[in-house]
Amino acid sequence: MDDSLFSIPLWLDLAAVGIGAVQGAMFAARLTERRIDLLGIALIGIIVGLGGGLMRDLILNQLPAAMTSNWYIVVAAAAALLGMLLLRVFTRLNGLIIALDAVTIGLFGAIGASKALAYGVPVVPAVFVGVLSAVGGSILRDVALNLPIALMHVGSLYAIAATAGTVLLIGLDLAGVNIVVAGIACVIVTTLTRLGSVRFGWSLPEQRALSTWQVWRRTGRSA
Repeated sequence: MDDSLFSIPLWLDLAAVGIGAVQGAMFAARLTERRIDLLGIALIGIIVGLGGGLMRDLILNQLPAAMTSNWYIVVAAAAALLGMLLLRVFTRLNGLIIALDAVTIGLFGAIGASKALAYGVPVVPAVFVGVLSAVGGSILRDVALNLPIALMHVGSLYAIAATAGTVLLIGLDLAGVNIVVAGIACVIVTTLTRLGSVRFGWSLPEQRALSTWQVWRRTGRSA
């Protein structure tokens, strides 16, 4: 591990956990048709808050950060409770939830990629660790709620946004830019890319559309 590169401040990691837990609990609270009780909403919040970090540390073969301090679970639980308290005003907070979701992806991506670099992980795997850290919480959330994984939906751009941010972070680091500045840039680019996909409908081509194009090419040639 290169201690001279960057050490993740505890407050920053806890901030990412807290924002993720608030967003996760608010997301679960929206699913009224599934009749999730308050404990279930709290657990979803905790899963989202801690999930990305757990996956990050496991793939780095490290003791999960959540197991090294009392604060992680406490902050995740308190933040999930805050998300539950916002249940009654949920209909007015849809934009806030989307924004928190985007910021959460950016924070976890920046922290994941930075920690991977600090442990000496090569560039390409470091991007992978950053992306996995960014989207891990949402994947576990959707699995726990038995929902289609949002990462795989047309128009979500979760992974694309996280990849853009982490690639920028690592590129700036290789160029000698301070890792904190690079991390901030990562969060901004990831957040804006994710919000842009929601606001302007950015998306990758749908598999069905590609299949239709391939059929058209074959039939066009045969004609």
